[in-house]
Amino acid sequence: MLKVGLTGGIGSGKSAVAARLAALGAVVVDSDRLAREVVAPGTEGLAEVVAAFSDRVLGPDGALDRAALGALVFGDETARRRLEAITHPRVRARAAALVAAAPADAVVVNDVPLLVEVGLAPTYHLVVVVQTAVPTRLARLSRDRGMAPAEAERRIAAQADDARRAAVADVLLTNDGALTDLHDAVDDLWRDRLLPYERNVRERRAVQAEPSTLTEPDPTWPAQYARLAARIHHAAGADVRVDHVGSTAVPGLTAPDVIDIQLTVSSLAEADGPLADRLAEAGFPRLPGEWRDAPRRPDRVHGAKRLHGGADPGRPVLLHLRVAGSAGWRYALLMRDHLRADPARRAAYLQVKRDLVAAAPDSAEHGTLTDPWFDEEPLRAEEWAAQTGWRP
Repeated sequence: MLKVGLTGGIGSGKSAVAARLAALGAVVVDSDRLAREVVAPGTEGLAEVVAAFSDRVLGPDGALDRAALGALVFGDETARRRLEAITHPRVRARAAALVAAAPADAVVVNDVPLLVEVGLAPTYHLVVVVQTAVPTRLARLSRDRGMAPAEAERRIAAQADDARRAAVADVLLTNDGALTDLHDAVDDLWRDRLLPYERNVRERRAVQAEPSTLTEPDPTWPAQYARLAARIHHAAGADVRVDHVGSTAVPGLTAPDVIDIQLTVSSLAEADGPLADRLAEAGFPRLPGEWRDAPRRPDRVHGAKRLHGGADPGRPVLLHLRVAGSAGWRYALLMRDHLRADPARRAAYLQVKRDLVAAAPDSAEHGTLTDPWFDEEPLRAEEWAAQTGWRP
């Protein structure tokens, strides 16, 4: 199944997005609703909350007075963390049970207000963030919830800000306009990205990259890599080495809009083992066939590797699994760092790539195997490494 994390600040309209996705066929797991269930009358969760904050958080009917509790914890980090320690484990357990019960081909949307704050982004195939200007959110909280301005401001300040949410967002939905505009954006997302993404994950099929099409430098490439790397670490282990390599790893370089990532393995046997399945389940299926790095002077050694792609139709990825210390592993890191450090070599590389694409758009990648520049560059890079003391 495809696991989508949905988040947004209070008053952003996140619930409207969740409702629209549910209407389209998604299985929505609403953390707010689960948070109410785990502290319902008669539950162990409510008993713990009362023990921590006293019975002043109870209403006349014995149910939790959420406004009274909110007044105690919002703006008080220690109190909020005490409450989260009671409710979050219970919410996670209930959410896991609902996900386990969903069909194998489901698009499961976890509606999580504090997704950023508790660091859950890497656990999803995709993160959708609903972003709305603070004045609009304040007006909505006053109009729809009858919340006093000071309380609304305190609630907003207690959550992650827009910059932190945007940093984890694969999809950023702005909701400053009409509800119909928001619905249109959600419908497009469902049709063009979520449904094909789910199918690709289920069938372990990677999206075809277009390596011959050069695009202008995108300043968000490093942030996109960081999100992908976090998912790879979650699937493969926090201690594995993951590097941004290739053209998009060099700032200011025109490049194909494909994020190249290198995952270091101890052997090809490791790459062929359970790691391959974990990566596929995380949205990085293995590409069929035998893959070898192009030989470079002076060794002319063909280096075997394993190549995975990305299942997300909105983000082409090539994930290279190379053995630590191999020629291809070293070359990917050395060429990246050399081009980052030397503007002249970066300009020369860019010109060569442009010439290859102009001369033969459909076979530009093959041209990198035969053009003399790509034989000479490793020698220049090795000289630079020796002069600077570079190490991979």
